[in-house]
Amino acid sequence: MSDIAVRKIIHVDMDAFYASVEQRDNPELRGKPLAVGHGAKRGVVAAASYEARAFGVRSAMPSTTAMRQCPDLIFVPPRFEVYRAVSRQIREIFAAYTPLIEPLSLDEAYLDVTENLRGLPTASETASEIRARILAETNLTASAGISYNKFLAKLASDMRKPNGQFVIPPQRGADFIASLPVKKFHGVGPVTAEKLNALGIHTGADLRAQSLEFLEQNFGKSGAWYYAIARGEDDRPVEPNRPRKSSGSETTFAEDRFHPAEIEAGIREMADDVWAWCEKNQSFGATVTVKIKYADFRIITRSRTVSGTVATRERLHEISLSLVRSVYPVTTGIRLVGVAVSKFASDTDGQLDLALDA
Repeated sequence: MSDIAVRKIIHVDMDAFYASVEQRDNPELRGKPLAVGHGAKRGVVAAASYEARAFGVRSAMPSTTAMRQCPDLIFVPPRFEVYRAVSRQIREIFAAYTPLIEPLSLDEAYLDVTENLRGLPTASETASEIRARILAETNLTASAGISYNKFLAKLASDMRKPNGQFVIPPQRGADFIASLPVKKFHGVGPVTAEKLNALGIHTGADLRAQSLEFLEQNFGKSGAWYYAIARGEDDRPVEPNRPRKSSGSETTFAEDRFHPAEIEAGIREMADDVWAWCEKNQSFGATVTVKIKYADFRIITRSRTVSGTVATRERLHEISLSLVRSVYPVTTGIRLVGVAVSKFASDTDGQLDLALDA
Protein backbone atom coordinates (compact mmCIF):
# COMPACT_ATOMS: atom_id res chain seq x y z
CA MET A 1 0.00 0.00 0.00
CA SER A 2 1.58 3.30 -1.06
CA ASP A 3 1.75 6.23 1.34
CA ILE A 4 -0.31 8.30 -1.08
CA ALA A 5 -3.26 5.93 -0.69
CA VAL A 6 -3.20 5.84 3.12
CA ARG A 7 -6.11 7.49 4.86
CA LYS A 8 -6.34 8.29 8.56
CA ILE A 9 -9.64 7.06 9.99
CA ILE A 10 -10.75 7.26 13.62
CA HIS A 11 -13.70 5.34 15.04
CA VAL A 12 -14.82 7.02 18.27
CA ASP A 13 -17.07 4.96 20.55
CA MET A 14 -18.42 6.30 23.82
CA ASP A 15 -17.99 3.92 26.78
CA ALA A 16 -21.30 2.41 27.99
CA PHE A 17 -22.86 5.68 26.84
CA TYR A 18 -26.42 5.65 28.23
CA ALA A 19 -25.34 4.03 31.50
CA SER A 20 -22.38 6.39 31.87
CA VAL A 21 -24.63 9.43 31.42
CA GLU A 22 -26.91 8.11 34.16
CA GLN A 23 -23.97 7.50 36.52
CA ARG A 24 -22.56 10.94 35.74
CA ASP A 25 -25.85 12.66 36.54
CA ASN A 26 -26.61 10.62 39.67
CA PRO A 27 -23.56 10.09 41.91
CA GLU A 28 -25.43 7.43 43.91
CA LEU A 29 -25.30 5.13 40.85
CA ARG A 30 -21.54 5.34 40.38
CA GLY A 31 -19.67 2.11 40.87
CA LYS A 32 -22.89 0.09 40.93
CA PRO A 33 -24.27 -2.43 38.41
CA LEU A 34 -26.71 -0.39 36.34
CA ALA A 35 -29.01 -1.12 33.40
CA VAL A 36 -30.82 1.47 31.35
CA GLY A 37 -34.25 0.08 30.56
CA HIS A 38 -37.21 -1.32 32.44
CA GLY A 39 -37.07 -4.12 34.97
CA ALA A 40 -40.56 -5.37 34.14
CA LYS A 41 -41.19 -8.93 33.01
CA ARG A 42 -41.19 -7.88 29.37
CA GLY A 43 -38.43 -5.29 29.73
CA VAL A 44 -35.19 -5.28 27.75
CA VAL A 45 -31.78 -3.86 28.68
CA ALA A 46 -30.96 -0.87 26.48
CA ALA A 47 -27.46 -0.40 27.95
CA ALA A 48 -25.40 -1.76 30.84
CA SER A 49 -22.66 -0.21 32.95
CA TYR A 50 -19.30 -1.92 33.11
CA GLU A 51 -20.11 -3.03 36.65
CA ALA A 52 -23.17 -4.85 35.27
CA ARG A 53 -21.25 -6.24 32.30
CA ALA A 54 -18.95 -8.02 34.75
CA PHE A 55 -21.99 -10.21 35.59
CA GLY A 56 -22.69 -10.92 31.92
CA VAL A 57 -25.44 -8.29 31.52
CA ARG A 58 -25.59 -7.01 27.94
CA SER A 59 -27.74 -4.69 25.85
CA ALA A 60 -30.79 -6.35 24.22
CA MET A 61 -30.91 -8.93 27.02
CA PRO A 62 -34.35 -9.58 28.56
CA SER A 63 -34.58 -7.80 31.92
CA THR A 64 -35.54 -10.99 33.73
CA THR A 65 -32.37 -12.70 32.49
CA ALA A 66 -30.28 -9.70 33.49
CA MET A 67 -31.73 -9.73 37.01
CA ARG A 68 -31.02 -13.44 37.38
CA GLN A 69 -27.40 -12.89 36.42
CA CYS A 70 -27.04 -9.81 38.62
CA PRO A 71 -29.52 -9.76 41.55
CA ASP A 72 -28.30 -6.30 42.66
CA LEU A 73 -28.88 -4.78 39.21
CA ILE A 74 -30.37 -1.29 39.31
CA PHE A 75 -32.72 -0.30 36.47
CA VAL A 76 -33.19 3.33 35.42
CA PRO A 77 -35.58 4.42 32.64
CA PRO A 78 -33.92 5.79 29.50
CA ARG A 79 -33.73 9.57 28.94
CA PHE A 80 -33.19 9.80 25.22
CA GLU A 81 -33.55 13.57 25.08
CA VAL A 82 -30.53 13.83 27.42
CA TYR A 83 -28.50 11.31 25.41
CA ARG A 84 -29.27 13.22 22.20
CA ALA A 85 -28.15 16.51 23.78
CA VAL A 86 -24.84 14.99 24.92
CA SER A 87 -24.38 13.43 21.48
CA ARG A 88 -24.72 16.90 19.92
CA GLN A 89 -22.01 18.19 22.27
CA ILE A 90 -19.69 15.40 21.17
CA ARG A 91 -20.35 16.02 17.48
CA GLU A 92 -19.44 19.69 17.96
CA ILE A 93 -16.08 18.54 19.31
CA PHE A 94 -15.59 16.31 16.25
CA ALA A 95 -16.38 19.25 13.97
CA ALA A 96 -13.43 21.19 15.39
CA TYR A 97 -11.13 18.56 13.84
CA THR A 98 -12.74 17.50 10.56
CA PRO A 99 -15.86 18.07 8.45
CA LEU A 100 -15.74 14.40 7.44
CA ILE A 101 -17.89 12.89 10.21
CA GLU A 102 -20.11 9.85 9.70
CA PRO A 103 -22.34 9.24 12.75
CA LEU A 104 -23.37 5.61 13.22
CA SER A 105 -25.56 6.21 16.28
CA LEU A 106 -25.76 8.62 19.22
CA ASP A 107 -22.58 7.20 20.73
CA GLU A 108 -20.23 6.38 17.85
CA ALA A 109 -18.91 7.88 14.62
CA TYR A 110 -16.22 7.59 11.98
CA LEU A 111 -13.92 10.56 11.40
CA ASP A 112 -11.60 11.01 8.42
CA VAL A 113 -8.67 13.06 9.78
CA THR A 114 -6.30 12.58 6.84
CA GLU A 115 -6.28 16.37 6.77
CA ASN A 116 -7.43 17.58 10.20
CA LEU A 117 -8.41 21.18 10.92
CA ARG A 118 -6.02 21.45 13.88
CA GLY A 119 -2.97 20.50 11.85
CA LEU A 120 -2.02 17.66 14.20
CA PRO A 121 0.65 15.40 12.64
CA THR A 122 -0.85 12.01 13.48
CA ALA A 123 -4.28 10.43 13.81
CA SER A 124 -3.24 9.08 17.23
CA GLU A 125 -2.60 12.59 18.55
CA THR A 126 -5.88 13.73 17.05
CA ALA A 127 -7.80 10.89 18.73
CA SER A 128 -6.09 11.59 22.07
CA GLU A 129 -7.01 15.26 21.93
CA ILE A 130 -10.62 14.51 20.93
CA ARG A 131 -11.00 12.03 23.81
CA ALA A 132 -9.49 14.53 26.27
CA ARG A 133 -11.92 17.23 25.14
CA ILE A 134 -14.88 14.85 25.42
CA LEU A 135 -13.86 14.06 29.00
CA ALA A 136 -13.31 17.72 29.90
CA GLU A 137 -16.56 18.97 28.35
CA THR A 138 -18.96 16.10 29.12
CA ASN A 139 -17.27 14.25 32.00
CA LEU A 140 -17.62 11.03 29.97
CA THR A 141 -14.98 8.72 28.54
CA ALA A 142 -14.59 7.54 24.96
CA SER A 143 -12.50 4.87 23.28
CA ALA A 144 -11.01 5.19 19.80
CA GLY A 145 -9.71 2.97 17.04
CA ILE A 146 -7.27 4.41 14.53
CA SER A 147 -6.43 2.82 11.20
CA TYR A 148 -6.26 3.33 7.45
CA ASN A 149 -9.86 2.20 6.78
CA LYS A 150 -13.24 2.02 8.47
CA PHE A 151 -13.35 -1.74 8.98
CA LEU A 152 -10.09 -1.83 10.91
CA ALA A 153 -10.79 1.38 12.84
CA LYS A 154 -14.05 -0.13 14.08
CA LEU A 155 -12.28 -3.30 15.23
CA ALA A 156 -9.50 -1.28 16.85
CA SER A 157 -11.87 0.75 19.02
CA ASP A 158 -12.84 -2.41 20.92
CA MET A 159 -9.24 -3.30 21.78
CA ARG A 160 -8.64 -0.82 24.63
CA LYS A 161 -12.11 -0.30 26.08
CA PRO A 162 -12.95 1.50 28.24
CA ASN A 163 -11.18 4.86 27.96
CA GLY A 164 -8.36 3.82 25.63
CA GLN A 165 -7.27 3.81 22.02
CA PHE A 166 -5.56 1.39 19.68
CA VAL A 167 -3.77 1.83 16.35
CA ILE A 168 -3.64 -0.64 13.46
CA PRO A 169 -1.08 0.75 10.97
CA PRO A 170 -1.10 -0.28 7.28
CA GLN A 171 1.78 -2.71 7.67
CA ARG A 172 -0.11 -4.60 10.40
CA GLY A 173 -3.62 -4.62 8.92
CA ALA A 174 -3.60 -8.00 7.18
CA ASP A 175 -1.82 -9.73 10.09
CA PHE A 176 -4.28 -8.28 12.61
CA ILE A 177 -7.18 -9.66 10.59
CA ALA A 178 -5.46 -13.05 10.20
CA SER A 179 -5.38 -13.66 13.96
CA LEU A 180 -8.97 -12.63 14.63
CA PRO A 181 -11.92 -15.07 14.85
CA VAL A 182 -14.41 -14.31 12.07
CA LYS A 183 -17.20 -14.01 14.67
CA LYS A 184 -15.43 -10.85 15.90
CA PHE A 185 -15.65 -9.16 12.50
CA HIS A 186 -17.99 -6.18 12.45
CA GLY A 187 -20.94 -7.05 10.21
CA VAL A 188 -20.58 -10.83 10.60
CA GLY A 189 -23.55 -11.97 12.68
CA PRO A 190 -24.05 -15.32 14.40
CA VAL A 191 -25.72 -16.94 11.36
CA THR A 192 -22.94 -15.92 8.96
CA ALA A 193 -20.25 -16.89 11.49
CA GLU A 194 -21.85 -20.31 11.82
CA LYS A 195 -21.87 -20.75 8.04
CA LEU A 196 -18.22 -19.67 7.80
CA ASN A 197 -17.27 -22.09 10.58
CA ALA A 198 -19.13 -24.92 8.82
CA LEU A 199 -16.94 -24.26 5.77
CA GLY A 200 -13.83 -24.55 7.94
CA ILE A 201 -13.33 -20.78 8.14
CA HIS A 202 -12.69 -19.80 11.76
CA THR A 203 -10.13 -16.99 11.54
CA GLY A 204 -9.12 -14.20 9.21
CA ALA A 205 -6.26 -16.40 8.02
CA ASP A 206 -8.75 -19.12 7.08
CA LEU A 207 -10.82 -16.56 5.21
CA ARG A 208 -7.80 -15.21 3.33
CA ALA A 209 -6.97 -18.74 2.16
CA GLN A 210 -10.23 -18.92 0.18
CA SER A 211 -10.52 -17.88 -3.45
CA LEU A 212 -12.81 -15.11 -4.58
CA GLU A 213 -14.77 -17.64 -6.64
CA PHE A 214 -15.33 -19.88 -3.60
CA LEU A 215 -16.55 -16.98 -1.45
CA GLU A 216 -18.88 -15.66 -4.16
CA GLN A 217 -20.25 -19.14 -4.71
CA ASN A 218 -21.10 -19.48 -1.01
CA PHE A 219 -21.96 -15.89 -0.07
CA GLY A 220 -23.08 -14.22 -3.28
CA LYS A 221 -22.34 -10.49 -3.51
CA SER A 222 -20.91 -10.50 0.01
CA GLY A 223 -18.13 -12.83 -1.17
CA ALA A 224 -16.10 -9.95 -2.64
CA TRP A 225 -16.41 -8.04 0.64
CA TYR A 226 -15.13 -11.00 2.69
CA TYR A 227 -12.29 -11.48 0.21
CA ALA A 228 -11.24 -7.83 0.64
CA ILE A 229 -11.47 -7.56 4.42
CA ALA A 230 -9.49 -10.78 4.85
CA ARG A 231 -6.64 -8.79 3.29
CA GLY A 232 -7.26 -5.69 5.40
CA GLU A 233 -8.85 -3.83 2.47
CA ASP A 234 -11.86 -1.51 2.75
CA ASP A 235 -12.27 1.38 0.32
CA ARG A 236 -15.48 2.81 1.79
CA PRO A 237 -15.15 6.57 2.37
CA VAL A 238 -16.34 8.34 5.50
CA GLU A 239 -19.71 9.75 4.42
CA PRO A 240 -20.86 12.94 6.17
CA ASN A 241 -24.62 13.39 6.42
CA ARG A 242 -25.23 9.81 5.39
CA PRO A 243 -28.92 9.63 4.49
CA ARG A 244 -31.11 7.67 6.85
CA LYS A 245 -32.33 4.47 5.23
CA SER A 246 -35.34 3.76 7.44
CA SER A 247 -37.40 4.83 10.43
CA GLY A 248 -39.06 2.31 12.71
CA SER A 249 -40.66 1.78 16.10
CA GLU A 250 -41.48 -1.37 18.04
CA THR A 251 -43.07 -2.35 21.34
CA THR A 252 -43.03 -5.41 23.59
CA PHE A 253 -46.47 -6.27 24.98
CA ALA A 254 -46.87 -6.80 28.74
CA GLU A 255 -48.51 -10.15 27.94
CA ASP A 256 -48.53 -12.28 24.80
CA ARG A 257 -51.23 -11.17 22.37
CA PHE A 258 -53.53 -13.50 20.44
CA HIS A 259 -56.55 -11.29 19.69
CA PRO A 260 -56.42 -9.26 16.45
CA ALA A 261 -57.83 -6.12 18.08
CA GLU A 262 -55.02 -6.03 20.66
CA ILE A 263 -52.33 -6.79 18.09
CA GLU A 264 -53.63 -4.14 15.71
CA ALA A 265 -53.78 -1.53 18.49
CA GLY A 266 -50.03 -2.04 18.91
CA ILE A 267 -49.47 -1.79 15.16
CA ARG A 268 -51.41 1.50 14.96
CA GLU A 269 -49.43 2.95 17.87
CA MET A 270 -46.10 2.05 16.26
CA ALA A 271 -47.26 3.40 12.89
CA ASP A 272 -48.16 6.67 14.63
CA ASP A 273 -44.64 6.89 16.09
CA VAL A 274 -43.11 6.35 12.66
CA TRP A 275 -45.46 8.83 11.02
CA ALA A 276 -44.52 11.51 13.58
CA TRP A 277 -40.87 11.08 12.55
CA CYS A 278 -41.77 11.17 8.84
CA GLU A 279 -43.72 14.41 9.25
CA LYS A 280 -41.08 16.06 11.42
CA ASN A 281 -38.31 15.23 8.93
CA GLN A 282 -40.46 15.53 5.81
CA SER A 283 -39.18 12.13 4.70
CA PHE A 284 -41.72 9.75 3.18
CA GLY A 285 -40.99 6.21 2.12
CA ALA A 286 -42.30 3.66 -0.33
CA THR A 287 -41.68 0.46 1.67
CA VAL A 288 -43.56 -0.47 4.83
CA THR A 289 -42.32 -3.37 6.95
CA VAL A 290 -44.08 -5.00 9.89
CA LYS A 291 -42.02 -7.02 12.39
CA ILE A 292 -43.54 -9.70 14.61
CA LYS A 293 -41.82 -11.56 17.43
CA TYR A 294 -43.67 -14.57 18.80
CA ALA A 295 -43.64 -15.92 22.37
CA ASP A 296 -41.04 -18.51 21.29
CA PHE A 297 -38.81 -15.59 20.10
CA ARG A 298 -39.26 -16.51 16.44
CA ILE A 299 -39.19 -13.31 14.34
CA ILE A 300 -40.88 -12.76 10.98
CA THR A 301 -41.27 -9.65 8.83
CA ARG A 302 -43.75 -8.71 6.13
CA SER A 303 -43.06 -5.88 3.67
CA ARG A 304 -44.85 -4.05 0.92
CA THR A 305 -43.53 -1.46 -1.54
CA VAL A 306 -45.92 0.96 -3.21
CA SER A 307 -45.47 3.20 -6.23
CA GLY A 308 -44.37 6.66 -5.14
CA THR A 309 -44.43 7.18 -1.37
CA VAL A 310 -46.83 6.60 1.53
CA ALA A 311 -48.15 10.14 1.98
CA THR A 312 -50.68 9.96 4.84
CA ARG A 313 -50.90 8.42 8.29
CA GLU A 314 -54.09 6.64 7.28
CA ARG A 315 -52.27 5.04 4.35
CA LEU A 316 -49.50 3.88 6.66
CA HIS A 317 -52.12 2.39 9.00
CA GLU A 318 -53.84 0.68 6.09
CA ILE A 319 -50.69 -1.00 4.76
CA SER A 320 -49.35 -1.92 8.22
CA LEU A 321 -52.63 -3.55 9.21
CA SER A 322 -52.92 -5.47 5.95
CA LEU A 323 -49.41 -6.84 6.52
CA VAL A 324 -50.07 -8.00 10.09
CA ARG A 325 -53.39 -9.54 9.05
CA SER A 326 -51.48 -11.77 6.64
CA VAL A 327 -50.20 -13.81 9.63
CA TYR A 328 -53.65 -14.52 11.10
CA PRO A 329 -54.85 -16.69 12.73
CA VAL A 330 -52.41 -16.35 15.64
CA THR A 331 -51.73 -19.74 17.20
CA THR A 332 -48.54 -18.77 19.06
CA GLY A 333 -48.78 -15.60 21.14
CA ILE A 334 -47.18 -12.41 19.82
CA ARG A 335 -44.86 -10.63 22.28
CA LEU A 336 -43.61 -7.76 20.06
CA VAL A 337 -44.71 -5.81 17.01
CA GLY A 338 -42.91 -3.15 15.02
CA VAL A 339 -43.50 -0.91 12.02
CA ALA A 340 -40.81 0.63 9.79
CA VAL A 341 -40.76 2.80 6.68
CA SER A 342 -37.88 2.75 4.22
CA LYS A 343 -36.98 3.56 0.60
CA PHE A 344 -37.43 7.27 1.14
CA ALA A 345 -38.42 9.71 -1.61
CA SER A 346 -34.81 10.44 -2.57
CA ASP A 347 -34.59 6.80 -3.68
CA THR A 348 -37.87 6.91 -5.64
CA ASP A 349 -39.47 9.15 -8.23
CA GLY A 350 -40.86 11.42 -5.54
CA GLN A 351 -44.50 10.83 -6.44
CA LEU A 352 -47.07 10.47 -3.66
CA ASP A 353 -49.11 7.32 -3.20
CA LEU A 354 -52.52 8.14 -1.77
CA ALA A 355 -54.65 5.14 -2.62
CA LEU A 356 -54.45 1.37 -2.54
CA ASP A 357 -52.49 -0.15 -5.37
CA ALA A 358 -54.39 -2.36 -7.73
